[in-house]
Amino acid sequence: MTRLVIFDLDGTLLDTIDDLAASTNYALRRNGYPEHELAAYRYFVAERSAQNVERLRRDFVEYYTEHSADLTKPYRGIRETVSELGRRGIVRAVASNKYQAATEKLVAHFFGEETFRVVLGQREGIAPKPDPTIVRDILSRTGFAPAETLYVGDSCVDMQTALNGGLRSVGVSWGFRPRVELE
Repeated sequence: MTRLVIFDLDGTLLDTIDDLAASTNYALRRNGYPEHELAAYRYFVAERSAQNVERLRRDFVEYYTEHSADLTKPYRGIRETVSELGRRGIVRAVASNKYQAATEKLVAHFFGEETFRVVLGQREGIAPKPDPTIVRDILSRTGFAPAETLYVGDSCVDMQTALNGGLRSVGVSWGFRPRVELE
């Protein structure tokens, strides 16, 4: 029996691609790099140096912190789905690779502060998904076992996170990645 559902954030609960692209383009533009089309951000991979990554990340976070909800919106029917799970007594949580402050801000803005029992984003010293640490932290904080938990996401990273954490998973086809990737 499912007693806990852990949701990915970007591409699963919220359609954030427009704000992510705008914030990244802002950081690129500010640092003299070319901007990219929206579609590129679904699979974006950039050349890296430690210095460039840090500078771009700083500018991205500065801009995204102020503009993370400008164009972002919940996917159609997701609020109702999350509410229905709550009515059925199922505990809900969020596991995201987005930095912690932005994860908390977006979840509170679009779903309120009480909807999800645990909201975890990327935290310093914690490996990002597909490392299972984030789901293990959620299981520890809620007291549920992997067998009682369902993980919902929109990418192969999410499916691998569930597998690595010993969880059942559901891949959503409305997110950033195509259905074939989930299969």
